Amino acid sequence: MTYAEGFDWDNLRYFLAVARTGQLSAAARRLRTSHATVLRRIDRLEFGLKVRLFERSPRGYALTPMGRRFLETAESVESETGRLQDEIAEGRSAQRGVVRFSAPEGFANHFFVELLPEFAARLPHVTLELVTIQQILSLSRKEADLAVGLEPPKGGPYLAEKLCDYTLRVYGSRRRLAEGPPVADRAALLDQPFVGYIEDMIFSPGLDYLGDVHKGLKARFQSSSLSAQLAAARCGIGLCVLPDFIAGDDPELVCVLGEEIALSRSYWMVHHRDLRDSSRIRAVSGFLKEAVSARTSRFQRL
Repeated sequence: MTYAEGFDWDNLRYFLAVARTGQLSAAARRLRTSHATVLRRIDRLEFGLKVRLFERSPRGYALTPMGRRFLETAESVESETGRLQDEIAEGRSAQRGVVRFSAPEGFANHFFVELLPEFAARLPHVTLELVTIQQILSLSRKEADLAVGLEPPKGGPYLAEKLCDYTLRVYGSRRRLAEGPPVADRAALLDQPFVGYIEDMIFSPGLDYLGDVHKGLKARFQSSSLSAQLAAARCGIGLCVLPDFIAGDDPELVCVLGEEIALSRSYWMVHHRDLRDSSRIRAVSGFLKEAVSARTSRFQRL
């Protein structure tokens, strides 16, 4: 059966009520509306379909042969609509519980926390545990449900998906660079003190930046915390390799040799394969992917 353009699906409710009760007045009571409204809806339905669905008589409304055929269709629509509503309700209730999310300090503290109001509005029934000491958590032991890392796992029962690439450059405090000797090329960086990670505590090869900038660079001030490195760079302790999405808009920092030195790294989203069917994990990972995708220009500045 082909339905006419402009067909009003809401009229099916009125058709089903009349078909099941055989009376306009009984259908009106069931639908909590008026006798006139039910009559008007049935007339509109028959006019739109260009068929007669009911035989009217003093005893009430009886289905015509076409009406009986149409009843099957209407009941099928009703059944599918109910099933879909149940699935949606179940999905919403399943998006409940705790999700422990592990991420590098820079991504977590300088990007993800800004999304928390949006996250809370979108997933009000998910309790989030945000962990930034990524190196001590193990996805294999289920210490974290979802993680963002700098590279995909080399093996194991994991599912990994790249979130985005991001760019890092050398930054220094505006005051230090204004008062110190000019930095004209990479070789001049050897005359500058640097801030960086503690070498034997670097938990990911992707964080080992200084050798990519210049083989001879060593950090004079070292910290396992990116926030501490950022603070040290701001107060003029030394130059520091920092992500553009963190340092690019900082009024106290200036980019050094930005056109010549630009390191590229990636963020990967990872979770245990056993959690791939978890509604709350799918909901959080979906939120994360959409948020990063909408802000790609922030991570990859030209």
